[in-house]
Amino acid sequence: MALDFLAGCVGGAAGVMVGHPFDTVKVRLQVQNIEKPLYRGTFHCFQSIIKQESALGLYKGIGSPMMGLTFINALVFGVQGNTIRALGNDTPLNQFLAGSAAGAIQCVICCPMELAKTRMQLQGTGEYRLKSKNYKNSLDCLVKIYQKEGLKGINRGMVSTFLRETPSFGFYFLTYDYLTRYLGCEVEDSYIIPKLLLAGGMSGIVSWLSTYPVDVIKSRLQADGVGGVVQYKGILDCIRKSYHSEGWRVFTRGLTSTLLRAFPVNATTFATVTVFLMYMRSEDRQLRGDLTSCEAGPAIQQPSSF
Repeated sequence: MALDFLAGCVGGAAGVMVGHPFDTVKVRLQVQNIEKPLYRGTFHCFQSIIKQESALGLYKGIGSPMMGLTFINALVFGVQGNTIRALGNDTPLNQFLAGSAAGAIQCVICCPMELAKTRMQLQGTGEYRLKSKNYKNSLDCLVKIYQKEGLKGINRGMVSTFLRETPSFGFYFLTYDYLTRYLGCEVEDSYIIPKLLLAGGMSGIVSWLSTYPVDVIKSRLQADGVGGVVQYKGILDCIRKSYHSEGWRVFTRGLTSTLLRAFPVNATTFATVTVFLMYMRSEDRQLRGDLTSCEAGPAIQQPSSF
C-alpha cells in the first residue's frame, strides 16, 4: 500500500510538471474580463505569457499543487481502494462510486490548494496588476488569505469543488478501468506503456468533459475579490451573471487548453506510476527471491485491471 502511494506521488509530480502551464492558461482564460480581454485564445495566451513573463510565468502557482500532491494522492488512492474492497464486487457502478468517494474526500485539500494556485496564477496580470506581488508563494498566499478571511476564505469555492470532483473522479476511474480491460493491459505486455498512455490520457479527457462548466464557476468564485471588488454572492449568482453577460460559451472558456493538458498529464502520470512500480517490485522480488506476480497495478489503477 505504501509503495502504491509513493508511486502515485512520483507519477503525480511528473504530471504536474507537464500540465501546469496548460492550467495557468486555462485559469487566465476563464477569469479574464470579457469587456477587456487580454487573450484572444489558448495559443495567444501562451504566447503572451511567455513574451511578457518568460516561460516561468507558465509555472506560477505550481508550489500549491506540489505541496498538496502527497496528501491528495494518499487520500484518493486510499479511499478509492478501500471503497472498492468494501463494496465487494468490482463492477462498473462500484468503480464509479469508489472514484466519486475518493474525489469527494480529497476536496478538503484540493480546494485550498487550487485557491492558492488560482490566486498565484492571476497575480500581476490584467485587472489584477495593481495587486501584484501580494503573495511570495503558495503558502504565503494561504496564510494571508486565512489572516484576512479566516477558514471561510481558505475554503472559498469548496461547494463548487465538491460538485466538480465527485462525479469527475467517478468517470475518471470508471473510464480508466474500462480502457485498461479493453486494451488488455498486462505487466508482461511489451506494449503496456503505449496502452497506459492512451488509457490514462483518455480518462483525463473524459473526466474533464464531464464537469468542465462547474470548473469555470469554481475558478471565478476563487478569483472573485482579488481586485478588491466581490462580484458573486454564490454559485447560482455566478452562473446567472456569467451567462447573462457572456452567454453559454462562458462555460467552455479555457476548454481547449484544459483538454490539451488533460491527455499528456494523465498519460504521463499513469506511465510514470507503472514504470516506477514495475521497477520497485522487480527489485523487491529479486531481494526476496519471490517469483510471484504483482497483485496490483499502479496506485491509480484497479487491482484487477492487470
